[in-house]
Amino acid sequence: VQLVESGGGLVQPGGSLRLSCAASGSIFTINTMGWYRQAPGKQRELVANISRGPVTNYADFVRGRFTIFTDSAWNTVYLRMASLEPEDTAAYYCQAAVLTLERPLFSEDYWGQGTVVTVSS
Repeated sequence: VQLVESGGGLVQPGGSLRLSCAASGSIFTINTMGWYRQAPGKQRELVANISRGPVTNYADFVRGRFTIFTDSAWNTVYLRMASLEPEDTAAYYCQAAVLTLERPLFSEDYWGQGTVVTVSS
């Protein structure tokens, strides 16, 4: 299973970005997908996740600025970010809880390689 993120970059404070994460490989189904971030010198933290339903969950610091959603096939997860602040600067990682074709009864976590978001004027 591979998760490939895209959409990071440099943006000015108050600007917007949309991150994408495409899942591929030996996937039976995906139940939950999420975005985490890690700023330099800090621990990785949850930004938002989405589960079948859909049910969404956001970190308090999002404060209504970000929206997580998936495509209809649940192969790609997006994070639409608005009103970005310098404090949002971090590497953003995609995560998915996957049931694979080889092990369809066990959920395994997979991670992408990360995409860097820099908010600066």
